[in-house]
Amino acid sequence: MTAGGRAIARPAEPSRASFVGWASFAAAVFMLLVYSQGWVRPLTGGGDESQDSALIRALYLPAYAAAVGLMALGPLNVVRATLRQPFVVALMLIAAFSYFWSVSPDQTERRIFALAFTTLGALVLAARYRWAELAEVMAAAFAILAVASVFTGLFVPSIGRMSDTFPGSWRGLWIEKNSFGGDMAQGSVICAAAALLNVRRARLWLTMAAIGAGLVLLSTSKTSLISLMLGFAALGLVWLVRRGPIAGVAGAWITVVALAAIGGVIFFASDVIFNLLGKDATLTGRTKIWAGVWREIQERPWQGWGYGAIWDETDDWGPLAWITKVAGFRAHHAHNSWLEQWLALGIPGLAAWIGLYLQTLAANIVALYRSKGAYLALPFFIVYSMTTLTESIAVIYNDLRWVIFVALAAKLALPDAPAPPPRPAARPTLQVFPGGGPERSPK
Repeated sequence: MTAGGRAIARPAEPSRASFVGWASFAAAVFMLLVYSQGWVRPLTGGGDESQDSALIRALYLPAYAAAVGLMALGPLNVVRATLRQPFVVALMLIAAFSYFWSVSPDQTERRIFALAFTTLGALVLAARYRWAELAEVMAAAFAILAVASVFTGLFVPSIGRMSDTFPGSWRGLWIEKNSFGGDMAQGSVICAAAALLNVRRARLWLTMAAIGAGLVLLSTSKTSLISLMLGFAALGLVWLVRRGPIAGVAGAWITVVALAAIGGVIFFASDVIFNLLGKDATLTGRTKIWAGVWREIQERPWQGWGYGAIWDETDDWGPLAWITKVAGFRAHHAHNSWLEQWLALGIPGLAAWIGLYLQTLAANIVALYRSKGAYLALPFFIVYSMTTLTESIAVIYNDLRWVIFVALAAKLALPDAPAPPPRPAARPTLQVFPGGGPERSPK
């Protein structure tokens, strides 16, 4: 194209690779936002029936589609990631076979479908992204949730703040403050890890980490505050170990001493811990639930009662009825990830979960000394491990924490792809234009 005998340069069109990269990044963030469940309460008002209604189940389908679409961009990589996670495969198979002896086979059949796609999404994330990119995918999702929670807390307090119990405590987009505080604690640490892995955007991610930490304080959740502190302590440990061999040895000793001190306080002064957390010796009734769960485990120790089958069954003589009788109130899950697997999937399912956990623990230890991915993986693993003791967050369908755990576990087992080389500067080429002599123009 010319004007007055002179060439006019055309603006460069975005490359297909760039478009696919941005589209896949958006799809991955969208998938995590769906699994966060932060949209459920604003959409439904938080009714008890909302979490498992037909409408809510249908709204998870776009997340499943996003996982399939991302997998189509690199199916062989997803296969490699899956083959390196035999315990994840074992968990999926055991959950599927539990249909045949489930106390509620219709519930088990439907929830296995959801679990399979939820886990597929995690494997796709691990297979597609390098550590630095994976950190930014997760940080972007948490940043959106944090900003939305700030908006609701400030301008829509009927949604963003609690009014009945713990009035004034922020709950963001969630039903109650502890769930909100726990997610913001994880999000704050993940944003900080993204800053360490992506120096060019460190200021952005550190700002979002600070916002997340502030939201943890506004939630007034003491357990979430401890999670936040543990996560940043783990980040500090990774930073210290990666300074060099001497710092690594010092970090290992500091960790051992800290764990011994924490264990001593829990063993000899548990009342102090309960007072700090604002809980009683029953952990807000959890020990009563565990007693009822243990009774039902003894009824079927090997096969369990079926994946996702117990907590909605209505039989007056079924396992949920007995758990409710022993606990004195109706529980919605076992409040312990380890008991939950045993209750639902029996000894084989519990063994597969233990195998996955130990494999991920070992991979985190190796990554601490060998990979920058430890900035992202180790803090999440430590907080996740603590949460498994009081919440059922393992092998959960449509759940953000399970997606992140499996994604990081699979990524730890995969070699990280090298960073793409910087684009070379365009070299001018000699061109002759109509009506003029030779002229330099960009390539």
